[in-house]
Amino acid sequence: MTATTDFSYFKRPWWGVLALTCSAFVFNTTEFVPVGLLGAIGKSLDMEPTNVGLMLTIYAWTVALASMPLMLLVRHVERRKLLMRVLILFIVSHVVTGVAPNFTILVIGRIGIAFAHAIFWSVSVAMVVRLVPPADKSRALGFLSVGTSIAMVAGIPIGRVIGEALGWRTTFQIIACAALMVMAALWMTLPLLPSERAGSLRSLPGLLKTPMLMVLYGVTVLTVTAHFAVYTYLEPFAHLVNHASDNRITYLLVLFGVAGIPAAICFNRFYPQQPRQFLLTTVALVAACLLLLFPFALTIGTLSLHILLWGGLIISFGLAMQAQVLELAPDATDLAVSLFSGLYNVGIGAGALLGNYVAHNFGLAWTGTFGGLVGAASASFCWLALTISKRRNAETRRG
Repeated sequence: MTATTDFSYFKRPWWGVLALTCSAFVFNTTEFVPVGLLGAIGKSLDMEPTNVGLMLTIYAWTVALASMPLMLLVRHVERRKLLMRVLILFIVSHVVTGVAPNFTILVIGRIGIAFAHAIFWSVSVAMVVRLVPPADKSRALGFLSVGTSIAMVAGIPIGRVIGEALGWRTTFQIIACAALMVMAALWMTLPLLPSERAGSLRSLPGLLKTPMLMVLYGVTVLTVTAHFAVYTYLEPFAHLVNHASDNRITYLLVLFGVAGIPAAICFNRFYPQQPRQFLLTTVALVAACLLLLFPFALTIGTLSLHILLWGGLIISFGLAMQAQVLELAPDATDLAVSLFSGLYNVGIGAGALLGNYVAHNFGLAWTGTFGGLVGAASASFCWLALTISKRRNAETRRG
């Protein structure tokens, strides 16, 4: 009996979607788990935690810079084979990270993980919608987002607990083992997926000449910058304003992740009916959440409700953006998504820098206000662009 026959039961669309969801969980866990390990890593390497935190910025900017070049490099590779190679790089890089004797080796390992991250998120969004019928596209994207939510709910806190109990290096080694299991699941469940409409350098001018796609990229940078200007410093903000204990802050972070699950359901229910209205609404409400963070943070009850709404909105925003990018770049999906992923990470880095600047010059309590102002600018830009596009389409139909 051949290997193909052995795994034939698993070669079904939703098994592949589930395997990619598990992959998203692993990739998102490793991206943010160092946030909970900075103290332990700093103590081990005789460094200040704030200096260790530089590797988070290095990671985000590496993904931002590497996404498009790496996508162009691997654009012709069959997708299942490509994911196997990506996960090998991911696993080896975690082994390097887990045995790093100094900060330099640690950063080298994290850069390898960032390269794997850049390729995975460039191809996984297009892959998951190829596995299912067109009518189930939104549902499949929602499944992929669940991996991100579970990483925030369980992966990051568990990684921190393991790091505190067994050492931070053990956390990275366990992630490598999880990635090995995910690799086996992908091999068993994914069919052969030849590269389709990945795009090339020749596709880039066409993408750059698509006005609405450029608008969406701009909205991505602004909204993600606004979000991470606040989210990056949510822990010290909650300490300062809400006087929250460590356990309460862990509860808030878990609640933020939990919100992604109902958000995926809402996306599947409402986005297909009015996609651009859904996108604009999420951008505007994210801005409103950031502006209202301070007054809602004064009591734990209102802050919990606020965090639940905010977490759901930012997940909905990401899903809507991915769906719009796929729709606007049907002939160069992987290239367009790689640009989106890179710009998303530009926003992560820019948001962390903005939040740091605000905290040092105005105080942590003002991060929500400044983040909200950037978010409001993004919402205004999005509304203006969509209004102009709607009027032009109406004029074209009348003409």
